Amino acid sequence: MMRRPWFFMMAMLFAASFANGQDTPVSDQAEQIKALLARVELLEKQVAELKAAQVASAAPGAPAAATPVNPAPSAQPSVQPVRESQTQTAQEKVRQLETQYPSLQIRGFADADFSATDQKGTVSGFNLGELDLHVASALSRKISYFAEVTFNAQPTGYAVEVERNLIRYDYNDYFKLSFGRYHTPIGYWNTTFHHGTWLQTTVDRPNLVMDGGTFTPIHTVGFLAEGNIPSGGLGLSYNFGVGNGRGALIERPGDAGDINNNRAWVAKLFARPAKAYGLELGGSVYRDKITLPTGPEYREWIYSAYLTWTKGAPEFLGEFENVNHRNIATNAVANSDAFYTQFGYRLPWFERSVKPYYRFEYTHMPLSEQVFAYQPRVESIAGLRYDISSFAAFKLEYRHLASHAAQGGNPAQPALNAVFLQTAFTF
Repeated sequence: MMRRPWFFMMAMLFAASFANGQDTPVSDQAEQIKALLARVELLEKQVAELKAAQVASAAPGAPAAATPVNPAPSAQPSVQPVRESQTQTAQEKVRQLETQYPSLQIRGFADADFSATDQKGTVSGFNLGELDLHVASALSRKISYFAEVTFNAQPTGYAVEVERNLIRYDYNDYFKLSFGRYHTPIGYWNTTFHHGTWLQTTVDRPNLVMDGGTFTPIHTVGFLAEGNIPSGGLGLSYNFGVGNGRGALIERPGDAGDINNNRAWVAKLFARPAKAYGLELGGSVYRDKITLPTGPEYREWIYSAYLTWTKGAPEFLGEFENVNHRNIATNAVANSDAFYTQFGYRLPWFERSVKPYYRFEYTHMPLSEQVFAYQPRVESIAGLRYDISSFAAFKLEYRHLASHAAQGGNPAQPALNAVFLQTAFTF
């Protein structure tokens, strides 16, 4: 009795698969196999149900026609919901075969450098540079984890730093929420190029956003909301974050807690117009309270604006930042300014692998500035980047740091000249 339905269903299944296989491209066979496995699983369940029904009908005292082997048309509605549920279960299993969680991926960046300078007492020569590891893991369709860890060569060993460490929930394109340590969305460079030097055109970051510098708080520990704003072709997006702000050392964030129990916040709005692909412009505001180890406290406002064009032929990056510090006890105010402009052009020869570039940097600090160490800066950088492959590049760079006039007891600094060679790559 039971061999006929099973044989009949299996014969129809394999006949259909054979007929479809005659004119199906090889690239679609994997999807067909998944579909056939799901159908086989469904048929096996239906056969098991029919066997159970036959056993029940053969039990003592049970009506012989309680559950017919071939149900009449009137019995179909009672069977249909079961078949739909089974089909949904099979589809879910197929989807699970396609994507498995957690899904771990590791990406790396590294560089090796050589430098020579006319500054006396400066360590030059070869330098191992930075090893930067990106670790990403999808935990579900909407939840993901990301970490960035760097290893930097030091005279006494290696400095290991957790640059980013966060978990993110992607509700949709308009709202994504992250918790952990992230790059503060102030301006453009700090959230675009991160720490892998292969990502950027130049050998190093501008002084404005130098890692380990004091002018811009590079990292924040807290939460960050981001997403697109419905704006048609204007392409508006936003960032809004709240965190611990600067730590006891102002170049570092409050990784272990907020030292003055006063949260910092940052807001950024930027646009990427659809009709001008490669163009991005935006601005940001940052607010914090700073407590120096020596005791004084300051209110800090940071205003930033930028304009970039990143098609490569040409490339233009321009960013300006104003930092306002107000002494809470005396109301004394100091405003420090900094900006950079960078030009690059990917030449049409050699498969567009050569890009000459130039960057000008300027930093101004008044004598009334008490939070930052006095360090005005005027620097010119000229260089050449050659992409030897899609994942590696050579860079040659010349830097000229102009002299500073003596101010406030600070001696005049002589002009400095330096040459840098770098090979940067990703893996």
